Amino acid sequence: MIIGCDFHPRFQQIAFLDTETGECGERRLNHPEEAERFYRSLLGKQVRIGLEATGNFLWFRRLIQGLGFEFLLGDPSAIHAANPRRQKTDKRDAKHILRLLVEDRFPAIWQPPADNEQLRQLLLHRCRLVRVRARLKNLLDSIAKNEGLVGAKGWSGKRRGQIEALPLTGWYKRQREDLLYLLDELDKRIDPLDQFVAQAAEENPQACLLMTHPGVGPVVSLAYVLTIGDWKRFPASSNLSSYLGLIPAEESSADKRRLGHISKQGNSLLRWLLVQAAIKAQACDVSWHRQYLRLSLHKHHGVAKVAIAHKLAVRLYWMLRSGQNYTQVKERGSHAGQSV
Repeated sequence: MIIGCDFHPRFQQIAFLDTETGECGERRLNHPEEAERFYRSLLGKQVRIGLEATGNFLWFRRLIQGLGFEFLLGDPSAIHAANPRRQKTDKRDAKHILRLLVEDRFPAIWQPPADNEQLRQLLLHRCRLVRVRARLKNLLDSIAKNEGLVGAKGWSGKRRGQIEALPLTGWYKRQREDLLYLLDELDKRIDPLDQFVAQAAEENPQACLLMTHPGVGPVVSLAYVLTIGDWKRFPASSNLSSYLGLIPAEESSADKRRLGHISKQGNSLLRWLLVQAAIKAQACDVSWHRQYLRLSLHKHHGVAKVAIAHKLAVRLYWMLRSGQNYTQVKERGSHAGQSV
């Protein structure tokens, strides 16, 4: 049984083909009860299901894998490129996915192991809370600037004390109290998550290897290892850079070459973490620091950060590939002594 599935949060449209009997058809299954009944009725058969990569499908993947069926995720851009027709409906999409599966042209993508799902959710939850905390600090800093209190960049205990000492009244005072309260509550939530991440990184040999690099701590190293999975999936570092979306988008033809912003076609969380880590990493490498200053002077500082993040991603790849720590890679060079 081969099933092409056009998945939506509330329902899914499927097109199926039974290769033994030749029976084919299409159905609309509401979530989750009707869909679960349908797939449980297929127990005892060999089932292969193709689904375009989307969100809110984790419960469905657990159901399918729990039933012992084959579950494939497809690259959305490749699926759309294989369908030249301008008409788009749920039924057409499901039939198109089924046709790709039957013709063995379905662009399946790599799926992270299910046993790492909890760690990935831990990292995602921790980083979301950190971003909320950063926004609260920016709001408090904005209150201080409105009162003429302009201090050094960055958050510190001294800066917080200055904000608490401001003679505010009315709703300004209430706003400051609420923001400080939320900030304290977030700190209480984030601190245990940092401990869990540090423990998980220490138990992972690859993450421990990456943490020898300056600027790479438990969060960045663990996110890197969990996101790329087996480094052997990438024949070269350029493939990894493309996977992470750290290379520029390109639209070139004939003798004209046009490069745009980075493609951003990879994991946004890891890309953000690499940019944060690059700021510290460039301070420990003379050549990186020189490039960072040169780009910051002639272009936007964000371009400089992304350029160093690209270098950092490549160096971490070679550390995993060679099994060498930061000192060894730095002494011998990124590509020296590598075995393919």
